[in-house]
Amino acid sequence: MAEIDWDGLRATAIEAATKAYVPYSRFPVGAAAIVDDGRVVSGANIENAAYGVTLCAECSLVSEMIMGGGGRIVAFACVNGAGERLMPCGRCRQLLSEHAAPGMLLDTVSGIRTMHEVLPDAFGPAALDDYAQQQGE
Repeated sequence: MAEIDWDGLRATAIEAATKAYVPYSRFPVGAAAIVDDGRVVSGANIENAAYGVTLCAECSLVSEMIMGGGGRIVAFACVNGAGERLMPCGRCRQLLSEHAAPGMLLDTVSGIRTMHEVLPDAFGPAALDDYAQQQGE
C-alpha cells in the first residue's frame, strides 16, 4: 500500500463529523478509514434518545465499509467537531480490531499506533476458532 495521507484521512473524518446527529451530547465525532482495496470510508455518530442504541462514528464507518463491499481497514482516523484527534473507546477498538487488516494503523492522540498497540491481546474470531477446535467441532 502507498504511503498514507493522514492529513487527507483526517479531513475526511472532519467532513464526516459535520454530518453527525448529536442533539443530546452536542459532541460530533467523525471517523475515516482506508480499506485494503483503496476505498476511503467514513462515519459519524448518530445519537438516539434511548442512549443505548446510539451509533458511534466507528459503527457507521464499519457499516459503510461492509455495505460497500467489505474489506479490511488499513488506516483509521477519528476526530471531534473541532477536528481534534480522538482515541476510540474500548468498545470501538474491539469493533475496529474485528475489521482490521494485519498491521492496521490508527492516528491517535499519542501518534500513529498499530491496532495491536491500542488493543493488545484482543479477543476476536481466532479465539472462537480455537475454542471450536478444542471442542472438536
